[in-house]
Amino acid sequence: MKDHNYLDIDFRDISANHLDRRDFIRLAGGGIFIFMIIGHFPSLLAQREGRFNPHSLPTDFNAFLRIGENGRVSLFTGKIEMGQGVITSLAQMLADELDVTFNSVDMVMGDTNLCPWDMGTFGSMSTRFFGPPLREAAAEGRQVLIELASEYLKSPADQLMTKDGIVYKRLNKKQYVTYGQLAKGKAIGRHATGKVPLKTPDQFKIMGKSFLRHDSFVKVTGEAKYAGDIRLPGMLYAAILRPPAHDAKRTSLDLSDAKKFDGVQVIDDGDLVAVLHPLPDVAEKALSKVKVTYDIPDSNLNDKTIFDYLLKVAPEGETVAVTGNQQRGEKDSVKIIEKTYLDGYKAHAPIEPHTATAHVEGDKITVWPSSQTPFPAKEQVAEALGFKLENVHIISPFVGGGFGGKSRNLQVIEAARLSKLAGKPVQVAWTRAEEFFHDSFRPAAVVKIKSGIDKTGKLSFWDYHVYFAGSRGATEFYSIPNSITVSHSTGRGEKSPHPFAVGAWRAPGNNTNTFARESQIEIMASEAGIDPYEFRMMNLTDQKMKRVLKAAADKFGWKPAKGPSGRGFGIACGIDAGTSVATIAEVEVNKQTGEIRVKRVVAAQDMGLAVNPEGATIQMEGCITMGLGYALEEDIRFKGEKILDLNFDTYDIPRFSWVPKIETVILDAKNDPPQGGGEPAIVTMGGAIANAVFDAVGARVLQMPITAERVREAMKQG
Repeated sequence: MKDHNYLDIDFRDISANHLDRRDFIRLAGGGIFIFMIIGHFPSLLAQREGRFNPHSLPTDFNAFLRIGENGRVSLFTGKIEMGQGVITSLAQMLADELDVTFNSVDMVMGDTNLCPWDMGTFGSMSTRFFGPPLREAAAEGRQVLIELASEYLKSPADQLMTKDGIVYKRLNKKQYVTYGQLAKGKAIGRHATGKVPLKTPDQFKIMGKSFLRHDSFVKVTGEAKYAGDIRLPGMLYAAILRPPAHDAKRTSLDLSDAKKFDGVQVIDDGDLVAVLHPLPDVAEKALSKVKVTYDIPDSNLNDKTIFDYLLKVAPEGETVAVTGNQQRGEKDSVKIIEKTYLDGYKAHAPIEPHTATAHVEGDKITVWPSSQTPFPAKEQVAEALGFKLENVHIISPFVGGGFGGKSRNLQVIEAARLSKLAGKPVQVAWTRAEEFFHDSFRPAAVVKIKSGIDKTGKLSFWDYHVYFAGSRGATEFYSIPNSITVSHSTGRGEKSPHPFAVGAWRAPGNNTNTFARESQIEIMASEAGIDPYEFRMMNLTDQKMKRVLKAAADKFGWKPAKGPSGRGFGIACGIDAGTSVATIAEVEVNKQTGEIRVKRVVAAQDMGLAVNPEGATIQMEGCITMGLGYALEEDIRFKGEKILDLNFDTYDIPRFSWVPKIETVILDAKNDPPQGGGEPAIVTMGGAIANAVFDAVGARVLQMPITAERVREAMKQG
């Protein structure tokens, strides 16, 4: 199946000038356009995320689709495709509501001249937040077509039906007109009113069914284009001078030897020193000849001392949830447990490093970036170059993984600056060492929990403080009469105490919070002498969570036993992006070495309507596999602001040999709105594995990753 990410237009021939509605219709040809009025989609985001910035939006329209003369339908979205599958699920939503075939939908994603403004692709928000207004636009389009067909077929609109891109008479199916015939030669702009009723789940023909991904063929055959695949006439590759540590100060610089290479262009622009050449290996070789010295301050801060440091500099916390009275809860407790949980820095480590290709032409620029945030990138490039915003054109190719790490656009700015300075197209492709050095890591964090159980074995109070992970996933879904949850900063922003950049990492903060909470829950179950599944059930009133936990237990074949049972079974529950998930892991622990082998993982989730069940299953499997990494091995080592892990020889990510038997269950909830699916199943992996290790050998590891060394130490401590 052909990928229509850019339709049939060669957008490299389009200038970076801003396209208004009239210009777009001229370029795209005839057809029927449905415009989402400004404020409709952003207001939805504003209500749910509090991020709406009207100054960043176009003044004309915010989102639209096109019904072409050839009967094909173009969906324009500011979202990008980085492996999560929205290129398919969004097309399904549009096709079902518009009554066209799935294969007739062409996706145009992340092109800032053609697509509606969008804050970026993260937070599992694409389907649940962009989906509803997209369906409204499609329903409006279907209504427009029925009205046009009413004139064409000379029949009342209420006597017409739609199916697979045609409108036909209810009583005589031989009298029909195709969408393409209705759209031919017309350029009709119409605002979506939101008044056309949407289809109900019993009317769905495409949503809720598994479809082969839109991008599967081009990715399997190697035809898919990424930022590093862009080739432009006269393009130069950049090799950029990097400091040995983030706090290093350059004290001397000699570029003379680098300039001796034929065809090399050396750029010295203050904080940006680079060597450019038509061949990347020549650029790298020339860069190696640069003579430079740095002053690196001494520091006692490292991956071992970071946690004490974070607690010392932590600000007063913000209470994010509170119930009952803590003192009364402590008084009612027969057992009180107090634990501290630690979690180190984690790298994003995407398959595709940060890359961008930029081409400055006069006062205009076109950029092909590996970025989760094309519209913010547009603004950043305009500011960095002093260009008008309308003169910056971002075209998003496929992105080879992001996980929250491709949002800052540092490489985009570098490519843009170098292209302007060199007067030629420039490609910046970070090496793996640069990828690690400039990553915005998942922040190191500390969680302190004090909790109690009453004489019946139920949770009586819960005192939860999280330091620098944030509150995502911290608030309780267990039924605890007396509880308080306090967040002591996310550690992001200008006043960050971290020695280097930190940021979002697939379900930001929730992995840390779920590891701590679910470890504490299982400790309480053990102290109460109650099976961990039954303990959770007796402390849950959240019916959605109870359903997913039961579904996971049924699939796993759970048999009650007090922990530690020696079986190596561990449970963890969590909520992320509106989706409830329960995971059960089975592990085998070598009691001599402490090495862990995860043998089996069962995960069940309720995500409302699963638009593409196969796609959702793939996301769950990806979350489980990626979660093995942060749970077992991934940990950034550093000294001061010098990163010690710069490649996969020392930073272990999951390998094929690690992958256990994975079983997934998606609960049938098609009558509920779709929720996020790209992150929930990852949040429970740390807790499930930690609890399984405890169940196997009675050793409670309180720090992630749960390495063999930490298991051995925990076994020694009993």
